[in-house]
Amino acid sequence: MRKEDFNIMANIKMIEELKANLLCLIGDLYTLLTRGTNIARDSILNCISGAILILYVLAQKLGYSCNEVDDDMKKKLKIGITEEHEYEREGKNLSKLQNHIKQR
Repeated sequence: MRKEDFNIMANIKMIEELKANLLCLIGDLYTLLTRGTNIARDSILNCISGAILILYVLAQKLGYSCNEVDDDMKKKLKIGITEEHEYEREGKNLSKLQNHIKQR
């Protein structure tokens, strides 16, 4: 087996693991959200940050850079704000996220 074949197989395996981990995190998040207690607060934050982390790594494995993901997210935020998406109308959530990203 050639070295290139091994790298492709390793990447596919990693992508599948990332997808499975993301699904598990989302499942955990749904479970935690049904509890609605302050005890789950740290666990909920852990699931959210873990999912974001996995999505960035998955993007890299699929050939996208973190900058490309960030740029695309910024475009989506701008469009959502301009078109007054439901998230924006219900509390300026997109504007708040856009400001957060600008301040990083």
